[in-house]
Amino acid sequence: MNPKVSNQIAIAMLYVIASTIVVILAALLGYIIIGGLPAISWHFLTSPAKAFTSGGGIGIQLFNSFYLLILTMLISFPIALGAGIYLNEYAKQNWVTSLVRTSIEILSSLPSVVVGLFGFLIFVVQFGFGFSILSGAFALTFFNLPLLTRSIEEALAAVPNEQREGGLALGLSKWETVLHIIVPAALPTILTGVILSAGRVFGEAAALIYTAGQSAPALNFTDWNPFNISSPLNPMRPAETLAVHIWKINSEGIMPDAKAISSGSSAVLVISVLGFNLLARFVGHRLFKRFTAG
Repeated sequence: MNPKVSNQIAIAMLYVIASTIVVILAALLGYIIIGGLPAISWHFLTSPAKAFTSGGGIGIQLFNSFYLLILTMLISFPIALGAGIYLNEYAKQNWVTSLVRTSIEILSSLPSVVVGLFGFLIFVVQFGFGFSILSGAFALTFFNLPLLTRSIEEALAAVPNEQREGGLALGLSKWETVLHIIVPAALPTILTGVILSAGRVFGEAAALIYTAGQSAPALNFTDWNPFNISSPLNPMRPAETLAVHIWKINSEGIMPDAKAISSGSSAVLVISVLGFNLLARFVGHRLFKRFTAG
């Protein structure tokens, strides 16, 4: 066969495959968003859920999702940043480092339900935290940490060695070079990875069923004392997130408008995750232009 003809056939097949994937993804997102948009309103986004009557919302579940996300990122990001800096800048290339990287890869591929059961046995039962936001945040930290560590390590590895050599040539120590030159240079890629991992955590359900619980007690949004059980900031209260709420409605929901609530909740979840991805691209692009003066 003529090489030009075979090349055109191969390119055409790649276009067909790519177009098929895009169409399937667009159809899936369109079905979820179009089916759920009619149910979305300010009342739906801010009112509490109802178990037996229609007209409930997702206000508490939506707040729980963002609160759990913030706590998870506050715990996991410093650990992942330190681990990424050590693995890329200080760790020697030997079998121990290879074992650590292999372990990170294995942990990142664990099913979320396994992480949830681990969190249930350790944090809920052994440590006595019970079904709580704190148990869910620790479980999601184990779920998020491998991917975030790998993302930060790759961001640091992408920084040219000339910048490290330049910092050392100016008399900076190894740590000062990493802190003031390498990390700022990798910051756009690091933030992109953080935002993408936040979207992954926001949509997680299986790990939270066994740790954060499946109930959403009534909250008093005028009480910001984290030691009160009705306070939204209390980390020891059970907290049903939006993803868990969708699963619960579709498995055992008995309210008359269960389908509308499920469709609206799914649309909000998908839109939020899409927002995280778009925000990651926007922030990464803006920071890259700022730091490279492009």
